[in-house]
Amino acid sequence: MENAQYRLIMEIRFSQILRELMDAQNLNQLQLSKMLGIRQSQVSNWLNNKSLPGYYSIKLLCEKLSVTADELLGNR
Repeated sequence: MENAQYRLIMEIRFSQILRELMDAQNLNQLQLSKMLGIRQSQVSNWLNNKSLPGYYSIKLLCEKLSVTADELLGNR
């Protein structure tokens, strides 16, 4: 599988998992962005498959959403 295809699959999978976690905790994009101390547009980009979070953002997401990195990245 080419890098571009793999990245697209990861973006789609990540956005679905993040959306499920946000729904389970009744969080919208603005609330999550404030919890993480980032711009709402960054959360929007994750949810719309435009980008993936970096290491620091993944760490924060895990802490704030009370999940492991494996759960967040779809390795459950």
